[in-house]
Amino acid sequence: MNGLLWLKAAHVLSAAIIFGTGLGIAFFTWFGYRSAMRGGTLEALRSTLRLTVVADACLTAPAVVFQAVSGVVLMNAYGWPLLSAWSVAVWSLFLMAGACWLPVLVIQARLARVSRETASTAALPPGFHRMFRWWFALGVIAFACVIAIYWLMIARPLTVIQLSGF
Repeated sequence: MNGLLWLKAAHVLSAAIIFGTGLGIAFFTWFGYRSAMRGGTLEALRSTLRLTVVADACLTAPAVVFQAVSGVVLMNAYGWPLLSAWSVAVWSLFLMAGACWLPVLVIQARLARVSRETASTAALPPGFHRMFRWWFALGVIAFACVIAIYWLMIARPLTVIQLSGF
């Protein structure tokens, strides 16, 4: 297998890591939060939020950086212009996902900190629950962008020819 195929495989794998960790983090954090609120198990919520931060730092963040770098390298290798309709759509969605994901990182770190500093689920401040709703809403938008990027990568419904006027 040549270097370009290895890079393409690694690019696809990093996309799968982003998709999988995003879905896994959302699933376990959402249900960990709901379970903690229903059962009053703050320790389980603390653990879930701590591992959410760790998973994003160790898995998602490196995969996101690799996606951007490998995407540019692959586009150049295939001779695809960076300003084609397809590329602009992909990069716009990538940036939109990032614009949602970066605040999510900050929010989940704050949620983890507040949960560590609170004595019980009943004592969690209203701001905690508001932050959690923002975490969820921004995560949904970011995840929708990732799904749209997958669709653009597979279907390539837009031309990969240079846009005029750029």
